[in-house]
Amino acid sequence: MNQPDFIDVATLPGYATRVEALFREHNRALLAFLQCRLGSLADAQELAQETYMRMLTLEHPEQIDSLRAFLFRIAANLAVDRLRMRRLREGVPTEERLEAQPELHLAPLPERHVAATQQWRELHVALRELPAKTSRAFVLYAIEGRDFEAIAQAMKLSARMVRYHVTRALAHCRARIEEREMP
Repeated sequence: MNQPDFIDVATLPGYATRVEALFREHNRALLAFLQCRLGSLADAQELAQETYMRMLTLEHPEQIDSLRAFLFRIAANLAVDRLRMRRLREGVPTEERLEAQPELHLAPLPERHVAATQQWRELHVALRELPAKTSRAFVLYAIEGRDFEAIAQAMKLSARMVRYHVTRALAHCRARIEEREMP
């Protein structure tokens, strides 16, 4: 009896729902990530769609610890492939292709480092203003890339409470950023 090349998500209770939740929670960030890498919203939307399709057709999704991290890894790989294909289509000679990097419109490295360090400090200050559970849930989710279920087990909470704590931390951090950016 032959095995199918892909798993029918209907046979995995809840997996399609988890991918749907990934879409709802991370699609904007995924599109921004891809658009930054590719310099094209249309390409970003196309690759985001392909990324979700690949997530839905994984052979062993139960073996993935962090669906969010895996989602972004698939997207990054697809973006690299797309950039390589662009270069090949544009007919850039091989030696130039090796030297060429995607053009990113970023500040020079020292300025980016200073800005990132400042943002990191501000994040730490904002997180220290929150209750310990809220701060810890946010760090596990946003920085370590764990999903709500894994955090719930680690913190001995329900996934719903973890979602509450992460949402609360995000709102708090956004408010702090908006305060800083206001004149």
